[in-house]
Amino acid sequence: MHVRSPRRKILRVHGFSKGIEVNPEKIEAIIKMQSPNTVKEVQKLAGRIAALNRFISRSSDKGLPFSKVLKKVDGFSWTEQCQAAFEDLKKYLASPPLLTKSRPGETLFLYLTILEGALSAVLIREEGRKHQPIYYVSKILQRLEERYPQIEKLTLALVTAARKLRSYFQSHHVVVLTNHPLKKILADPNVSGRMVKWSIELSEHGIEYQPRPAIKAQPPADFISELTITEDPQKIEWWKLFVDGSYTSLGSG
Repeated sequence: MHVRSPRRKILRVHGFSKGIEVNPEKIEAIIKMQSPNTVKEVQKLAGRIAALNRFISRSSDKGLPFSKVLKKVDGFSWTEQCQAAFEDLKKYLASPPLLTKSRPGETLFLYLTILEGALSAVLIREEGRKHQPIYYVSKILQRLEERYPQIEKLTLALVTAARKLRSYFQSHHVVVLTNHPLKKILADPNVSGRMVKWSIELSEHGIEYQPRPAIKAQPPADFISELTITEDPQKIEWWKLFVDGSYTSLGSG
């Protein structure tokens, strides 16, 4: 007996020339939703967004206000920020996003971006001066991850994309377009333990790193800036070393 998977209803494939579009019914389900009045309704909205993650650029960023509602422990609160994000999401989905399929053996490119509370990536193929998106990846940062230095957040975005899109990283040469020294930092033996772990994990893919201007086409609109927030100035504590001025083979005297 053949059982049809509900997952199949999310995609509609129209051949290589046109691309892959999301099932309009999935989009319509969100567009027709009324503003949530309960946590359960926000959970339903979050679930519908999650089902379309591949098609929504920076989906975690777009859904971050809803995630904050679900994390609240002192009752339900649908804020103006939530309503604005809800309306923006509907506007975005009103023009159904179209993805493309990769061709066997071609080089693919990856853009990364870090926002307040979320990170995102997009895998694209280059056709002349045009970028054709293949897959969007997004993740809401956990509390501990929010405290990572910016360069570690950028690396986490790459690791997240490599895990989610493993089949693409294994069957294609992937070029990460970045203006930050990710390759150099990942090769530094003095970096943090998690960076060493990520470096080992990423090394199996043979990833190439190029500066963003190396590609003819302009970055996708949502990925023009890699780091959209700046690091807070760090307070440096200076140590004072007092010596008595004498020295012997056994140390200071």
